[in-house]
Amino acid sequence: MPRSALLSIHARVEGTKSSTWEDSSLVQLWGPRYSAYVIAAQDVAVFTLGRLPDEVGARRVAEDAAARAHSVLGRGRMRFGDVGNAIALGKNPNWLRYGAPTGTILMRWDGARQSTIWRVPRPTVDPRDARLELARRYLHIFGPTTAEAFAQWAGIGPERGIAAFAALRKTLTPVRTPIGDAWILTRDEPLFRAAPRAAASARLLPSGDTYFLLQGGDRELLVPDASRRKLLWTTRVWPGAVLVDGEIVGTWRRALGNVTIQAWRRLSRAARDAVEAEGASLPLPDVSGRVVVRWDD
Repeated sequence: MPRSALLSIHARVEGTKSSTWEDSSLVQLWGPRYSAYVIAAQDVAVFTLGRLPDEVGARRVAEDAAARAHSVLGRGRMRFGDVGNAIALGKNPNWLRYGAPTGTILMRWDGARQSTIWRVPRPTVDPRDARLELARRYLHIFGPTTAEAFAQWAGIGPERGIAAFAALRKTLTPVRTPIGDAWILTRDEPLFRAAPRAAASARLLPSGDTYFLLQGGDRELLVPDASRRKLLWTTRVWPGAVLVDGEIVGTWRRALGNVTIQAWRRLSRAARDAVEAEGASLPLPDVSGRVVVRWDD
């Protein structure tokens, strides 16, 4: 969600400010699995039309939800709940989200109050081309991976994930991993073979960060210890991940200006100092004073 996106950007981009998530180069929408996403404005077609259903019935639902939203919105902006209640016709207002894959509804949500939505022109991109680009993005970030994993992440049917990978087959390279066979983009092979660069001393990745937004067996590659996987990927809201020298070494949660770290092993004084410095640097928009880092040892 938007606040998490801000911290994800901060972990990767120097000079991130508390207002960065509102930059005009970024937009918000209901992306994969109808979750709130912050994406580059130029990528709207990829994250919307790339998930537009092929099936006639499912596509009719998406188009109908978008059309009903447009009829209420006109050229203005309204709260999501007000629009949803106006068009729901006995359905849950969240039904409105089914219109997101048409690429004609954008939103703004700060993570606290109700989101505001408005209509935009439909992207002039073929949905099939958008889906293939979405698959390429997934392979680049999450690879090695499989068509089934892509479909699960994108919130599309398995057959569409398989079809996308089949269409990309000439640009893919098969690989073998400790959890089975998978695929990478052929153009990414040099990255996999290259010597790893020095990792940042410490980073605090927010809940749902792409680095650990994994499902099923893929989680075993990132966190081999099953007991620790349960601490990171909980059955409720996930905590954030504490990264030290490129390795996940614990979790963290925040309550306003208080950041609580739960380390999985004893860290050196230098590592603890780096984590505390990273916590103090978080560009939190809802905190006016100093961020306090506490250890739950």
